[in-house]
Amino acid sequence: MKVGIIGAGQLGRMMALAGIPLDIQFRFLDPVPDSPAGQFCEQIVAPYDDIDGLTRLAEGCDVITYEFENVPAKAAAFLQLRTRLFPSANALEVAQDRLSEKTLFVQQGMEVAPFRRVDTLKDLESAVSELGLPAVLKTRRLGYDGKGQAVLRSMEEVWAAWERLQGVPLILEGFVNFERELSLIGVRDAEGNTVFYPLVQNTHREGILRLTLAPAPNVSPTLQANAEALMKGLMDSLEYVGVLTVELFEARGRLLANEMAPRVHNSGHWTIEGAETSQFENHLRAICGLPLGGTATRGSVAMLNLIGDTPARSDVMTFPETHLHLYGKAPRPGRKIGHITLLAANEAERAERVGRLERLMGV
Repeated sequence: MKVGIIGAGQLGRMMALAGIPLDIQFRFLDPVPDSPAGQFCEQIVAPYDDIDGLTRLAEGCDVITYEFENVPAKAAAFLQLRTRLFPSANALEVAQDRLSEKTLFVQQGMEVAPFRRVDTLKDLESAVSELGLPAVLKTRRLGYDGKGQAVLRSMEEVWAAWERLQGVPLILEGFVNFERELSLIGVRDAEGNTVFYPLVQNTHREGILRLTLAPAPNVSPTLQANAEALMKGLMDSLEYVGVLTVELFEARGRLLANEMAPRVHNSGHWTIEGAETSQFENHLRAICGLPLGGTATRGSVAMLNLIGDTPARSDVMTFPETHLHLYGKAPRPGRKIGHITLLAANEAERAERVGRLERLMGV
């Protein structure tokens, strides 16, 4: 079995590390030489929309997948005509446009923040009048880790954001007074079988995920079941195959869908050591037609992203039940260069160890 992957970053690297023990071979396409996955797997160095590169990627591969959702639509369509592509080009297209994404959420009965389409300054001013301030203006396409968006609290900020973001399709979202950010990762195979990981709690700073707690504290069985039912409907509507992640806000016991990612996700890195089957292995199982693996957690788990720099390896590795993952990337401010997973017997022990690790990291 040979899997082609568009993108050779750390997510592709972790997919390969999960698949090699299953005797799965990999080929990557990425324009950056010596990418994290390309350091030990075959890599085609070419732009994501390069026809020759895409042809070479597909040649001899049983299935193609991707590690990020901003794959050019034409590239996905080209590949889908030549081999199996999971998730499908349709799922990719929906996830690439925040307006299409929010519209699908509503159609599936998921609660979302109120939103309006914005193409002109007049659209923006009308949307602000309807939704009020504060609000969040976002580009409909691209943008991640807080990029391509602005929180608006005054009309001066509205006009300043328009000057900065105009020229591309936009969406205005009403501001949500939420208690916490959660995410749910699910997996669906081609036969429609699904498995779900527990809801996890995420902490962001400067638009970048810093900490994930799995399972999230104080999640009732009802809330978990409701989230799974909504995601199953979403996956079925897209005839989805692979791992899907939905980022959520919890507000007064309600779950509001924020965004979805049609791929393995940063908030699921904890599953490598912290779950019966990692998200990376389960994604490969789904797209390769293998039985899905169990998703039970191994105690109370936390994942801490290493942003810009990393503590000394020896210092991290003195912590019990702690696992260090470095991505083979040069340190740079704001760059994800690795993560740490820690396992604990209970939430209290997890909180104590997270605090010690964050102090070590200078947080």
